[in-house]
Amino acid sequence: MTLLARNSFRALQRAAPRPRTFTAAAEHPALTKYIVEDKALRHHAAEASDLWRKISFYVCIPAIAVCVAWVYNAEAEHAAHVEHIKHENGGVLPEVPAYDYMSRRSKPFPWGPNSLFFNPHVNKDMSEA
Repeated sequence: MTLLARNSFRALQRAAPRPRTFTAAAEHPALTKYIVEDKALRHHAAEASDLWRKISFYVCIPAIAVCVAWVYNAEAEHAAHVEHIKHENGGVLPEVPAYDYMSRRSKPFPWGPNSLFFNPHVNKDMSEA
């Protein structure tokens, strides 16, 4: 047999599909134990993921919806109260008392007298003081 023919024959043997042969599980008890534990682990993982999916859909999402509704109602009530105070005082909020312990600054902020989150509708403008 020539070298080319022999190499071609070996390549065909390697490329041909071969049936997989597994040893019997009875011959390897550790393999049997591993397969049983793996099936149990997969079953437990499927049950746990199903449980957490149900908790997410049936507990977390309704709880978030209830919290959103509660916060919306509380903020709407607060806004109505602020509008009522404005209506009682001619359309503006009354001046906040200038207590000594409020708005204390030992040194100015690098960006100016007001805080970084200054809101003119809520906070006192410190640049006027």
